[in-house]
Amino acid sequence: MIKLTIDGNEIEVQEGTTVLEAAEAAGLYVPTLCHHPQLTPYGGCRLCMVEVEGARTLQPSCTLPATNGMVVKTNTQKVLDARKFVLNLIFSERNHFCMYCQVSDGDCELQNRAYDEGMTHWDLQPNWQPFEVDASHPFMVLDNNRCILCRRCVRACGELVGNYTLGFEERGADSMLVADYNVPLGESSCISCGTCVQICPTGAIIDRQSAYQGKETEVDHHIGVCVECSVGCQRDVLTRDNRLIRIEGVWEAPLNHGLLCDKGRFLPLEDDRPRLLTPLVRKDGSLKAAIWDDAISAIAEGLGKGEGLAAIASTRLPIEDLALFKSVFADSLKAELVTTLEEGKATASLAKMAEKHGQSFESNLETLKDTDVVLSLELDLVDDHQVAGFFVKRQLTDGTKLIVADGKGNKLAEKASLKLDLEAGNEGSFLLKLHEAIESETGDEGFVKAAKILKAAVKPVIVYGQDFAANADDKAVETLVEISESLNASLVGVKGNANSMAASQLGLESPIKANGYKSAFIMLGDEEPSQKLVKQLEDVPFVVALSAYGSQLTGNADVVLPVTMWAEQSGTYLNMDGRLQKAVQALEVPEGVLTSRETLLKISEALSIEPETDWKTSITLRTPTVEIKEA
Repeated sequence: MIKLTIDGNEIEVQEGTTVLEAAEAAGLYVPTLCHHPQLTPYGGCRLCMVEVEGARTLQPSCTLPATNGMVVKTNTQKVLDARKFVLNLIFSERNHFCMYCQVSDGDCELQNRAYDEGMTHWDLQPNWQPFEVDASHPFMVLDNNRCILCRRCVRACGELVGNYTLGFEERGADSMLVADYNVPLGESSCISCGTCVQICPTGAIIDRQSAYQGKETEVDHHIGVCVECSVGCQRDVLTRDNRLIRIEGVWEAPLNHGLLCDKGRFLPLEDDRPRLLTPLVRKDGSLKAAIWDDAISAIAEGLGKGEGLAAIASTRLPIEDLALFKSVFADSLKAELVTTLEEGKATASLAKMAEKHGQSFESNLETLKDTDVVLSLELDLVDDHQVAGFFVKRQLTDGTKLIVADGKGNKLAEKASLKLDLEAGNEGSFLLKLHEAIESETGDEGFVKAAKILKAAVKPVIVYGQDFAANADDKAVETLVEISESLNASLVGVKGNANSMAASQLGLESPIKANGYKSAFIMLGDEEPSQKLVKQLEDVPFVVALSAYGSQLTGNADVVLPVTMWAEQSGTYLNMDGRLQKAVQALEVPEGVLTSRETLLKISEALSIEPETDWKTSITLRTPTVEIKEA
């Protein structure tokens, strides 16, 4: 630990702390623009300059290491004059007429810094030239007229996401933010994660969906877990007047540190499927609007005592819903089939291994953030579970090696040190060859190369997805575990939907087969049913669908009950590495709509069932593949 003095306050910090970090830790304000706590200090804007006793000139506090005995002053007249001069230069360089910008009045860091310094006008006459605005992207608009050249977006795209789409052309005042080799942003390698939008301090990159719909002080914030996949990123859902405005990552979140993918940030705002708002019951061959009591009575009569019944639920639903679903249909009604839309494809083979050995064998996502070699088995982290992919991609420029094993197109392979062919169904033989190469360094050239890379690693990680889990038999998974033990490698399975692992813990993993069912109960929530499921249900005499949206499946059903979508419900989710996290309700529930949980309870009452509601016990009855813990 070292001690320094800032504005007369003696502060003790760890060695390696910057002066800015030391000041912030002590609650002392130092203005910044180019700095962001998730990025490597850059020192570009010079707004954070401070006076250091013994130094000839002012120093940028964001890049200056604190030293023992250092004396720092942050608000001398020399410092204040420098700050104002820096701000004047920035305002004069480009079009910063704040009244015409969508992030003015509180959302713009440049404007806020000016107000902090008491600026009411510009001392320097603006001398800017107009630049074209790039509106080619479906979710974002790039406006170089508002850019202050802080490079936060460029650094975030590289350091945090590992995509390196953004950069600058030209130099000095002529610098222009560009995508790739100056192509339109909508035609570039951008993956639409939106990190650049969130980290931009001005209106240079804006979100098309939320522009002009509400400032930070005019919206409501709802911080909870994203339900778009099993990574379980924390996000902030912003609403106004019961409307979704935008979605942002939470920088302080321990798992994703502010990162989101397009599925978590933009796509939920684009959902335009027709909403269901009233119960529907089939009469005389067509669906007719009905009251809840009549619809529930029709369900109770149609399901009977559960004979020949198939019950299927979405893994996007909270654990509370899934556990209740299991209690009603598996424990009470003894339905012939009780499973999920995923059918356990991402988890069943792995869960068998955990049960066989009576212990967890997988590691958590943290291992992906600090590794020197990654072996990816049948998993495209560019398209699927993208935030987990960011953890891998951003390390590749620092020397981390990537081995991709897949039998189909895989965008991650473009960044790999080695590509191995792994055909679906051949997981067992593939892993045996790799194991042999690791043990004896003999075999096919590709496997020997992979073995050498893996054996040289200090922190190797093997990551795999749904395709691997669905295709691998017991022997293949056993061999995988043996390989990890011989290499001292971490195993990371990314699972499927948000509550894929919770469904596994509840034993909801049976495959859906056409079996002459007499009735089917489908709890969709807001999930889009597949064409395969629609076809499987075509010949079932009586189908009940709980859904937030209309679809071909609901159109074919005999009873349809309107339920909440993701933003209208709260509940618990168990992510891929065993974190129990909360999703929070962000929107009011439309009149006449219930949650899936409330609907199940009504059906239970009609069937004279008293279901078990202790979901915490239910998910611990089975040995998990990865240790379960509170977030």
